Amino acid sequence: MQKFIITGGVPLRGEVRIAGAKNAVLKLMAAAALTDEPCTLHNVPRISDVQILRATMVDIGFELGPGGQESLRIQALAADWPFVPLEAAMKMRSSFILLGPLLTRFGRVIISNPGGDRIGRRPVDLHVEAMRALGAEIDYKNGYYFAQAPGGLRGARIEFPYITVMGTENAMLAATLARGTTVIENAASEPEVEDLINMLRSMGAQIERTAPHRLEIQGVDRLRGTEHRVIGDRLEAGTFAIAAAVTGGEITIHGVDPGHLGSFLEVLARMGVPFATADDGLRVGSSDVYRPAEVETQPYPGFATDLQAPLAVLMTQADGESTIHETIYEDRLDYTMELVKMGAIVEVVDERHARIAGPTLLHGREVEIADLRAGATLILAALAAEDTSIISGVAHVDRGYEQIESKLVALGAQITRIDA
Repeated sequence: MQKFIITGGVPLRGEVRIAGAKNAVLKLMAAAALTDEPCTLHNVPRISDVQILRATMVDIGFELGPGGQESLRIQALAADWPFVPLEAAMKMRSSFILLGPLLTRFGRVIISNPGGDRIGRRPVDLHVEAMRALGAEIDYKNGYYFAQAPGGLRGARIEFPYITVMGTENAMLAATLARGTTVIENAASEPEVEDLINMLRSMGAQIERTAPHRLEIQGVDRLRGTEHRVIGDRLEAGTFAIAAAVTGGEITIHGVDPGHLGSFLEVLARMGVPFATADDGLRVGSSDVYRPAEVETQPYPGFATDLQAPLAVLMTQADGESTIHETIYEDRLDYTMELVKMGAIVEVVDERHARIAGPTLLHGREVEIADLRAGATLILAALAAEDTSIISGVAHVDRGYEQIESKLVALGAQITRIDA
């Protein structure tokens, strides 16, 4: 286990380049399983989740290798053993994204019930029911889903009871090679979903978004290889934007489409954080006084649940009471207990509502990361705090942030990684 040692109170200044989006690249890797031709992804982030999925795909029998700097070449000629083991699923919930492409192309897959961050129940029932709607036969035994479609999948109408990002992506991946037309209602519209659609279209898939939350897919016989550049990670960009504000600094952020940050930037503006957008990013400054805010997480284009916890650190510095309403995951306020250790004044009303009073002087403490976004939150709090903090559980952060400590050091932060 490794730890971060962070001495706060240093304004962060300079420029940072954002990596490819974690929530996009894993699905793009899975899409490469739909063809026997090579697919090359560019702007691939160097994060542990990519390495986990890469190892899993190699075990299945696919060929994965470098396609150049920050690139990955994937060729899924055949599946020697279409099996996603418990070890991969426990480390990364997104391993379940292999269900759709393996099932539709090879007609069978054995896949473990996924694990991942502890931020709510996040059942995969919707994924499974979508596959069944497409004609799959699926049994659940001893923690594994045994799925088969010996006659191939067929188009169907899939209506999710609520918006599910990975459920939408899994259903879409499966439908690309299914016979006939598939209509997905209540489909997610996140930028990462659009990035996947763009890659699939370049592979020959016939996908149209006929309404903001409706997708229509006409199945094709086969898909071809492609080259695709992963979009910039809007969640990493949001994290560095908050870092500038809470440390009293100024950071220029490159490599992200500011249009993907609409709701987040609206909240920053309401709170009084100065910023300016550019074609490939934004510049974020700081202020002596921040206004409180009320934030409710929603599916895109609403405020992203993955930025709710990092924003809480900025709320501790606002002049007044801010409120959070978490509508996506029921356990996503657990990080507030660690913020309280550092001096934050937080009242958790229930598992989905919290009040945060400010401005509050944060103090260095020994705290523990429980999930990926909570990790970013505690790093931000330590950067804003007086004295030194010791943060354990940094492996969670490595899942989604590429070399975060070196990027922060380049901006002036006092942060080191040590072996515990």
